[in-house]
Amino acid sequence: MNITGNTIFIPGSTSGIGLALAVALQARGNKVIIGGRREDLLVKIAAEHPGLHTVTIDTADPASITKAAAEVLDRHPDLNVLIAMAGIMRIEDWRQPETFLASAESVVTTNLLGPIRLIAAFIEHLRSRPDATIMTVSSGLGFTPLRVTPSYNLTKAAIHMLSESLRLQYAGTSVQVTELVPPSVRTDLLPGQAESEFAMPLDEFVAEVMGLLESQPEAREIQVERVRFLRYGEARGDYDQVVATLNARDPHGN
Repeated sequence: MNITGNTIFIPGSTSGIGLALAVALQARGNKVIIGGRREDLLVKIAAEHPGLHTVTIDTADPASITKAAAEVLDRHPDLNVLIAMAGIMRIEDWRQPETFLASAESVVTTNLLGPIRLIAAFIEHLRSRPDATIMTVSSGLGFTPLRVTPSYNLTKAAIHMLSESLRLQYAGTSVQVTELVPPSVRTDLLPGQAESEFAMPLDEFVAEVMGLLESQPEAREIQVERVRFLRYGEARGDYDQVVATLNARDPHGN
């Protein structure tokens, strides 16, 4: 995607990577619409960041996605970029079905069905634009599993394969599919992660992402240097060592 001159909708961007990326993209001359469930938080963010547009959306609710999509396209018919950012991460013990099933269903609904429904809601419009981008958000954990987050790992692996598949289907159209592959980043995705020395500082992550978007506008995957250890373990032939290292070093791994 081009780094400037876009109209971008980022559902799930009221905190963490989503909000930081929204602010960075706005600063580069893009019109940015952020989406989230809490109207009071959206109002607060809009006041703190003049020029950001907002829409209420719950990406776990199909009706909310349909309503929000109609609102976004009515207000911003020049929309040409969708960044499917919303996601949740839960620690689960799959040895105890009474504790993991509800969590797993919630994670799959938000992390996998959410992006699928978002793409369904916007693809017809995006295909009508001369230059459009769908940015999916996977994770290094889609390639190397963290032991305590099985549902998160599986949804991010699925997002990667969805991205690969859509790229084939949209070949020859105006829609580019770009996959953002974060490592562990200092956000509130899990308790304690915002203070974790293992995780990448949020500002450093977003700065590197913006640099990659600018220097590699045709990139299929946006990979900061720190995620490549997880992304390519199998290709390098050291996958077992990568899995062991990740689960030993990540404070949530034990």
